[in-house]
Amino acid sequence: MVLSPSANKHYAQINSNTKLGDLRKMAKEIKKDHEIAMELWSTGEFLPRQLAILIMDKKLLSQAIINELDNDIQNHKYDERTHLIDWLMANQLSKDKTLVNLMLSWKDSSSTLQRRVFWYYQARLRWTGNTDHTNTEELLSTIEKNMIHEQPEVQWAMNFTAGQIGKFQEEYRAKCIAIGEKAGLYKDEVAVKGCTPNYLPKFISIEVAKLNKNNK
Repeated sequence: MVLSPSANKHYAQINSNTKLGDLRKMAKEIKKDHEIAMELWSTGEFLPRQLAILIMDKKLLSQAIINELDNDIQNHKYDERTHLIDWLMANQLSKDKTLVNLMLSWKDSSSTLQRRVFWYYQARLRWTGNTDHTNTEELLSTIEKNMIHEQPEVQWAMNFTAGQIGKFQEEYRAKCIAIGEKAGLYKDEVAVKGCTPNYLPKFISIEVAKLNKNNK
């Protein structure tokens, strides 16, 4: 696809040295422009697609369009794939009630990435202060039963959700730790400096300590 002059102007500003902050600055200047977003998306490139997500019109995102974006994202390598779908969730899907309802319907989606979004959004609700935790027992039951059999993209999000539940809901903390011990996911993973380990017993212990320190 040949880019329009407007889209090409922004595309030309992106290179291998472009940072997320640069993309956010560009998006702030462009504001919302779905047409340019779709042109940038059509390049198939990681950084232009990140910018595209920032300037999309969320009102034009339907399940059918999301399915198309999902299929496109599948062509990226793992780290890019998970970043793009998480970026879409955080910057578009979580900011519209209709799209939130779509996300809530993706627990058993045939799409690996949409199942990841369902779980990552559940975690996000907890760390952003949402206090409606009426689905916690159902979530933990599903995590305990299915996490070990899930695809890596979804495993991480389910594990992260259990971590957030264990952090913020003391009454489920022991259960979340037990789930982590039984599954053994990320037990031997070496965490990047400055990051909390993904292994649930370690994650919950460290994050609860931080929470208690901040609440003093």
